[in-house]
Amino acid sequence: MKLYSYFRSSASYRVRIALALKGLPYDYAPVHLLKDGGQQLTGDYRKLNPDGLVPTLEDGSNVLTQSLAIIEYLDELHPEPPLLPCSTSDRAFIRSIALQVACEIHPVNNLRVLKQLKERFGISDEQKTEWYRHWIDVGFSSLEKRLASDARVGEFAFGDAPTLADVCLVPQVWNAGRFNISLNNYPTLRRITENAFSLDAFQKAEPRKQPDAE
Repeated sequence: MKLYSYFRSSASYRVRIALALKGLPYDYAPVHLLKDGGQQLTGDYRKLNPDGLVPTLEDGSNVLTQSLAIIEYLDELHPEPPLLPCSTSDRAFIRSIALQVACEIHPVNNLRVLKQLKERFGISDEQKTEWYRHWIDVGFSSLEKRLASDARVGEFAFGDAPTLADVCLVPQVWNAGRFNISLNNYPTLRRITENAFSLDAFQKAEPRKQPDAE
């Protein structure tokens, strides 16, 4: 397998965690989102991924895009350890947490959105940071309420082993740290993240440990 990844991309980070949890070897192909005008926008890369996004996973003749689709593909092919439980309702709960991160919090703070705000609408760096922090706080406040009050939450977002929910949550928390966003108001999110980083898989996938880290 080959993973096209950028070290700070939270979507790529999710896939790296899943690969590490399952102990799957892969080749790392860096795609720098800022250099050369954005290497993800080159013609060669867009032949592989027309969206011009990371991650992309090549597995034999299969070329897969979108982090959650890639992770569920890996989970179905390599079911141990499972990232989704057997219960239909529990699977829906975990997916809802994962999708809240991947579809509600992450998109409005994605690099191309922030770049558009700055270049087209002329917002300052300070305003960009305010935008980022606002949407993180909106999303994290909701997640904290959900996870703090649900009996299914244990050491992780569901029980005492990592699932798809944690695979999505941890990169978003890490990115929030880049903007110096305190987790004091989100003790459940902080606890889950600390538990995750006690595992080698989460440490191995951490952005600063990637070959293209700066």
